[in-house]
Amino acid sequence: MDSMEHASGNKRTVQPNKQQMLNRLKRIEGQVRGVHDMVENDRYCVDILNQIAAIQSATNKVSLALMEDHTSHCVANAIKDGEGEESIEELMTVMRRMMK
Repeated sequence: MDSMEHASGNKRTVQPNKQQMLNRLKRIEGQVRGVHDMVENDRYCVDILNQIAAIQSATNKVSLALMEDHTSHCVANAIKDGEGEESIEELMTVMRRMMK
C-alpha cells in the first residue's frame, strides 16, 4: 500500500486500549465544550488559557498512547514482515506533523 492509502484511512487496526482511549476522548470533548462555555460567558482569559493547556496535555497523552501502541504492534509487525522501512517512515512523517 502506498502512503496515500495510509493517509486516507484505508488501513484499520484494533486499538488494544480502545475503551480507555474512548474515555479519555470523551473527557477531552467535555473540556472543549467547557472552554466554549467559558468564552461564551466572558470568563477570565487566564482561566480559559489554563483549560486550553489542560486540553493540549490530554490530547498529547492520547497521541503518545496511540504512538506507543502503533510502534509496538503495527511497526513491529511490519519490521517482521520486511516492510519496516515504509512503516518507520510513515511514523516519522506523522511525528514531524505533530511536532509543528
